Amino acid sequence: MQTQRRDFIKGFGAVGAFGAAALSLGACGNANVNTNGNGEGNGASSGPGDYLSGPYVDLSTGEGNKIAYARTQGNLDESEQKVGWFKGYVMGVRPGEKIRDLFGFAGFGVSRLQQNPDGSIAKILREVGYYTDLRSGEVLEEWRNPYLNETVSVVPIANDPFNYVISDYFPEPPEFGGLNEEKPPQIPFILPWTQRGDRVDMEIHIHLYYPNALDPAKWVRESSGSMVQVSEFFAFHMDGAHIQNAGMTTTPYHGVWNRTTPWLPWMLMGQEPGFCQYAAFMGSGEDLEQVHDRALLDYAEKHHPKYFNAPETYDPATPSLSSLELYAIERTPAPPKQET
Repeated sequence: MQTQRRDFIKGFGAVGAFGAAALSLGACGNANVNTNGNGEGNGASSGPGDYLSGPYVDLSTGEGNKIAYARTQGNLDESEQKVGWFKGYVMGVRPGEKIRDLFGFAGFGVSRLQQNPDGSIAKILREVGYYTDLRSGEVLEEWRNPYLNETVSVVPIANDPFNYVISDYFPEPPEFGGLNEEKPPQIPFILPWTQRGDRVDMEIHIHLYYPNALDPAKWVRESSGSMVQVSEFFAFHMDGAHIQNAGMTTTPYHGVWNRTTPWLPWMLMGQEPGFCQYAAFMGSGEDLEQVHDRALLDYAEKHHPKYFNAPETYDPATPSLSSLELYAIERTPAPPKQET
């Protein structure tokens, strides 16, 4: 079973997020997943109490993981929303030169949970992420690409919705607009929880390789190639007593999110060697004003006001599209670069 879990394709969101990203998790095509640093499952309890086996949830079972994970991602009280946030940086990595900081990245997601008739739990999410100036923190609408010496238009992450279902088994990977047709076997939804004293940690690595929604023949400047290679790394830190408190319908968490991804399409790097590396803190339980600058929240209220609330209901017929799929739908290919 450990080997099956290591090799199984997992697709579920984290922030949000991300998502992330974005900040939401997905899998398709050829993917390999490690459940923690050494690829093993539940860690041993080292604290005064055992927060891994009960009394509320048993984290060695699919049912226990469903409830525990749903409480990190939303609120079992369906009348309540849950806000998750992320804040960090995006770096550029090119062969033969040092890594450079490109811009900040900050945003939030708002979710609600809905119990399904079959016992699964739907997470219903809206999330928005902004690229920001490294010095001022101002939300970028244009950015001077130092690799091209060209000013490009910045496209934020805005997913409405990005939904998925949490059940006793790992979900099937998303279809990515029909690009992914793989149907893996059902594997019990058991995540790698490790107790360290009063704290419980959970880490997930997801490695993806799937067809690019941006055909390089059409999207010459935006597409990184015919296939997309992405990795997501999430680390959750929680209070063990919260996990086993049946009176808490949601579980606050803090952690870190890292993402390795091809050049963002709006950077207009095409198939130039290199990639982007995201590094961000993430969490839930705080008011957004405790995390983000007022200027960023004002920008969100002006440009994406509905993203402060989750969708009202879960509609399985509504597709949850990746940022590349949305880019292909909403944008048009950039003209060739004007040589100077």
